[in-house]
Amino acid sequence: MADNYKVVFLTGFPQEAIDAVLSYQPEGFTTTVLRSRDTSEEDQVEALRDADFLILYGGTPSEKAFRAAERLKLVQLLAAGYDAMDLDLLSELEIPCANNGGANSWSVADHAVLLMLSVYKLLPQTYNSVREARWRGPITALNAFEMANKLVGIIGLGNIGRRVAQRVQGFDAKVQYYDKFPLPPERERELNVSRVSLEELFRTSDILTCHTNLNSETYHVVNRERLATMKPNAVVINTSRGPVIDEPALIEALQEGRIAGAGLDVFENEPVDPGNPLLTMDNVIVSPHSAGTTWDAVFRRAEFAYGNIERVASGEEPLAVVKDYTG
Repeated sequence: MADNYKVVFLTGFPQEAIDAVLSYQPEGFTTTVLRSRDTSEEDQVEALRDADFLILYGGTPSEKAFRAAERLKLVQLLAAGYDAMDLDLLSELEIPCANNGGANSWSVADHAVLLMLSVYKLLPQTYNSVREARWRGPITALNAFEMANKLVGIIGLGNIGRRVAQRVQGFDAKVQYYDKFPLPPERERELNVSRVSLEELFRTSDILTCHTNLNSETYHVVNRERLATMKPNAVVINTSRGPVIDEPALIEALQEGRIAGAGLDVFENEPVDPGNPLLTMDNVIVSPHSAGTTWDAVFRRAEFAYGNIERVASGEEPLAVVKDYTG
């Protein structure tokens, strides 16, 4: 392997996280860090002109910068989502793009379960009531629930969806799923999950949780028609991408009491508008697209990214190329 590979890392990470990522840089590679908020298009063009590899987190180069990157062998994302990438452009330029290979799947799965339990147990309301000296104010025997024996429906059983399935079964929930690419029967038995149609998933799930990539098929997969088929005590969770849900339709269903609640880490427009009705509903728990952001995940992201880059540098095919990758 040659010892002069140039890596460009365009990121919004704080310095300590950048240092953690760079600690995985192998011998024979030099990484130039560009701050996404402070780097002009011309600086991107100049940095990428002779770059062999590009690592991205919290920033996306312009088309001009990509077209200048004539040596680029791989775009390696540290995030799981790739909807911000112009895949048609990268395909035209014959530059593969890989996501993080499930490196943040532990963190996102934890967060999804956190949202489920927070909605069921009214966590923000009870927290505020204690601080405001309203002891047990929000809790009655009618409005708090357990996950035991509930039917959790998962849209997208990739890395994150599978970890969610394992976690909720620890709370004695049952799991069903819908995925365009079903698991082999032996893997379904191992995970103790059953595949159902999308229609049945919406109609029968007590908790519906979204763990799919955003693409033309999953855009607004949670829509007005499907929400109308859900149980009135059902809860919707989304830690994938905001446009997976038709947000006005969800707001309408929640306001009219046609479903019981929602837990959302992502929104159709981010940062979310402070006037968004979802932010004022007592039956909605929100967080700022932070499900995958943990210190632990930084190290897994970095290890996978540089490992994938080494694969390509040694003549192997990259892992987790997004056009082929379903997790």
